[in-house]
Amino acid sequence: MNYVVGDIHNDNKKFNKLLELINLSEQDTLYILGDVFDRADYAPDPVGVYFNILKLGARCQVLRGNHDTWLADYILDYYDRLEKKKKLLPYTYNSFELMSQRLTPVDMQNLAKYIMSWPLQIELNIAGTKYLLAHAQTSLPSETKPDDYYLMGTADSDMFLADGIDGYVSICGHDNVGGGHIWKNALDNVYMCDCGCGFASGKLGCLCLETREEFYIN
Repeated sequence: MNYVVGDIHNDNKKFNKLLELINLSEQDTLYILGDVFDRADYAPDPVGVYFNILKLGARCQVLRGNHDTWLADYILDYYDRLEKKKKLLPYTYNSFELMSQRLTPVDMQNLAKYIMSWPLQIELNIAGTKYLLAHAQTSLPSETKPDDYYLMGTADSDMFLADGIDGYVSICGHDNVGGGHIWKNALDNVYMCDCGCGFASGKLGCLCLETREEFYIN
């Protein structure tokens, strides 16, 4: 089976519960739609989330979200400036401070490079259905868009939500359109899986692509 999970935002407790719930086998694949890091001020554990991803190995594929990109850029800039004895303002979110308490500078920089290796979009063909996965918005595979298109969406995101990409089912996160549940459009070709995880009242949402079964962790 192929599972897609929305934004985790440092909540390793919900992530662990989801992994137990779907009971990922060696033949299954879990796709994470980005925004792995930042937030979850109530119980943040970015290192735990990171180690869980590493533990899953080839069974897990991660797409890059805007928060992941911001964190990676900050890490690389921080250690570059540190070598030059230049100060950098504190990171806006909690991930950098928490991770730097447990990881060495080399590990932090390796993490940043790992994050930047995550793709912005993945194309899948499952039982004849073609899927596009991205953090905020997808595009035709033949088109090359700026990074922010996939990371943040665009001014015409409402049109994307309504119409999708012709010939594909788009699966994204980034925006809690469904107010705590996985949202799909009337054409059944756009699913938005961010369910507010990272906020105390939010959920972690997951979708099985073969069955369209939805899973939620409160």
